[in-house]
Amino acid sequence: MPEMMRIVVDIAAQRLTLYQGTELVRSYPCSTSRYGAGCREGSNRTPIGFHEVAEKYGDGVPLGGVFVSRVYTGEIVPPCLEKIPSGQDRITTRILRLRGVQPGINQGGEVDSYRRYIYIHGTPEEGLIGTPASHGCIRMTNADVADLYERVPTGTQVEIF
Repeated sequence: MPEMMRIVVDIAAQRLTLYQGTELVRSYPCSTSRYGAGCREGSNRTPIGFHEVAEKYGDGVPLGGVFVSRVYTGEIVPPCLEKIPSGQDRITTRILRLRGVQPGINQGGEVDSYRRYIYIHGTPEEGLIGTPASHGCIRMTNADVADLYERVPTGTQVEIF
């Protein structure tokens, strides 16, 4: 029986690493919140602690496909490779919606990651990947989030620190 997949997000390093058991499968650059780490609703910070992939959205959506409220709009935007924020926080290609599993830390009340709509998702602002740039979510390049999406099932453990 194969060992479970797990995702580790290192905020300081701006890296998302995928493991199968203890074996490294893949490591990707990512972008977490430009406001730092924190779990409180309205903080626009990336939550810490243990989570799980609760839901996945984007089967068959082309790279750069735009989502609004987790629904593909039919719009496709090209990636911007410059290190310039666009002023928009578009969600593209794939969404892995996270659910916190630690009551009082990232689950329930004003610290609930699921109710905060914390995702791992693609972004058109690919030039900012590797630097803190999001409003709380974990951003990846469109190709990388599509790759990760195919590798992990719902229920996959996610540790953010």
